[in-house]
Amino acid sequence: MSSHPIRRILVTSALPYANGPIHIGHLVEYIQTDIWVRFQKLRGHECYYVCADDAHGTPIMLRAEQDGVSPQELIDRIWQEHRADFADFLIEFDNYYSTHSPECRHYAELIYRRLDASGHISRRVITQAYDPEKRMFLPDRFIKGECPRCGTADQYGDSCENCGATYSPTDLKNPRSVVSGATPVTKESLHFFFKLADFETMLKDWIGGGSIQPQMANKLDEWFTAGLQEWDISRDAPYWGFEIPDAPGKYFYVWLDAPIGYMASFQNYCDRAGLNFDDFWKPDSTAEVYHFIGKDIAYFHILFWPAELTGAGFRKPTAVNCHGFLTVDGQKMSKSRGTFIKARTYLHHLRPEYLRYYFASKLNDGIDDLDLNFEDFVQRVNSDLVGKLVNIASRCAGFINRRFGGRLAERLAEPALYAEFVAASESVAQAYEGREFGRAMREIMALADRANQYIDEKKPWVLAKQAGAEADVLAVCSMGLNLFRVLMVYLKPVLPGVAGDVERFLQIAPLRWNDVDTPLLGHAIAEFKPLMQRVDIAQIAAMVEESKEGRAEAPAQNAKAQALADDPIGPTVSIDEFAKVDLRVARILKAEAVAGADKLVRLELDLGGETRQVFAGIKSAYAPEDLQGRMTVMVANLAPRKMRFGVSEGMILAAGGPGGIYLLAPDGGAEPGMRVK
Repeated sequence: MSSHPIRRILVTSALPYANGPIHIGHLVEYIQTDIWVRFQKLRGHECYYVCADDAHGTPIMLRAEQDGVSPQELIDRIWQEHRADFADFLIEFDNYYSTHSPECRHYAELIYRRLDASGHISRRVITQAYDPEKRMFLPDRFIKGECPRCGTADQYGDSCENCGATYSPTDLKNPRSVVSGATPVTKESLHFFFKLADFETMLKDWIGGGSIQPQMANKLDEWFTAGLQEWDISRDAPYWGFEIPDAPGKYFYVWLDAPIGYMASFQNYCDRAGLNFDDFWKPDSTAEVYHFIGKDIAYFHILFWPAELTGAGFRKPTAVNCHGFLTVDGQKMSKSRGTFIKARTYLHHLRPEYLRYYFASKLNDGIDDLDLNFEDFVQRVNSDLVGKLVNIASRCAGFINRRFGGRLAERLAEPALYAEFVAASESVAQAYEGREFGRAMREIMALADRANQYIDEKKPWVLAKQAGAEADVLAVCSMGLNLFRVLMVYLKPVLPGVAGDVERFLQIAPLRWNDVDTPLLGHAIAEFKPLMQRVDIAQIAAMVEESKEGRAEAPAQNAKAQALADDPIGPTVSIDEFAKVDLRVARILKAEAVAGADKLVRLELDLGGETRQVFAGIKSAYAPEDLQGRMTVMVANLAPRKMRFGVSEGMILAAGGPGGIYLLAPDGGAEPGMRVK
């Protein structure tokens, strides 16, 4: 490590839009970024990962209206949901913020004023589509019609998904308002424009300097050939966003302040952590700034963003790393097929590390789309993570625990083999650095094969039965666990949760990249506990079924108008079926929040002499300290369910709706253990 100078690195992912849940297509980007950031930190670099919700724009205004809440209430709720989803997928931001913040307003106004003062802002009256029923100007994405170039129907007002053409919404044939269905009329309005062409030479030099992937640079040539157009950065009231200084009724277009959200989130972090913002954002900064984005928003990040930063006196990004889209079983994600899978739905069925590893095994530095093939997913997780990686530890740990008091050998049995594993460090590191995660996983799994081959050759289970071979058993199993530890160092960016379990098992400090240089010798380890379970295709089937269109969503996702579903009473059950449900009165002995879960409360319930542990998603309605001593009703004969936080041994009853969650409780006089009749 001493040969590697410490780098100062700021990393961002694109901001998720604050009007809906995170799904597995989004997670490609956040998992890719998180792995890269964790790798940099593991190497000892000073690296910060910031992000935020993109909280402005007409869609949020209209969604809030539909839900019967204010835009502020909507974005606050979505922010909490996004944070919980990311945390449970082990995506570790140094700061997760919102574009609807004082810092974002400050930098949006500052950048705009500097661009205006330098002559990079123009003003002119334009003719725009207007919805006569809703009495509002329509954003490009709220108009649909036929593409003016290829004639494809049902295309948005800014670009065609079929031929890739970009155009003005006034160019659409047979347009209609997505908001009301009315035919838009045209209306004049004064708008503000950013003169992108002022920065053409700078942009060509920057793009040609290696900051952009070659595939994206080639795509950008098309825009330069067509000529860089002025960019409309204003929108008319009504609009949810920041008002433009000295321009009443005019608002910054959401795409102006969205990338500025990177700066705002970092400024917010700097204020709390005592960092100097300018060290990272001034033009002559020696720090590095990387953006990870989807290829669909390259136009904003590779043209507008570096141009407005330069015009306002800030530095350009070191690089913008683009990735492709996610397909599932070779097709676009589909709600009807159940392959449009929300992050939370995935977590109901599978561990986050499985998806993190699968994405890592397929990611590279290009922009090709990535396919989640369910059969391949099951095979790869079970073969690589369970059959190869975890198998090394499970084959060796029992012998160390049972026969040698949990203490490893004082020396390495095969120093040359260990040296092979250490020698792979630089190659694996180069793969991570270059975002060639697939290559890194292949190299690591080849080492895992080599470790298993070593154990197969030495056969400690055979040696253990031979008189006088105790020292050989200790040597082989200690060697196996040392090789396993090296592999876990290399995999820690991808499997941080498993790495934490391994650190506890090996009784070591958090693993660092250069720990591979020094093996664990004469070291005491804890009792081994299973680190991962095999994935069953039935779990995939259940996840897909839960994701299919038409299934009831969680209350937090329901619009106000859907407080009662279309079918308020579900399918009937016979009295014999219902009689199988054992409902019991229970007293809540203890209640506490669950670390790492925003909605769960862990309850200890007294059933009249028997104590049960239950996890309940009621934290949004009840503070844990307010639950202690209360009586409630539980399903006592529900099969125990193993969760990431522990085993849940039943279910408490609660009612839920738009107004909140309400715990069901018996009348006074009921005692714990009484059966509910």
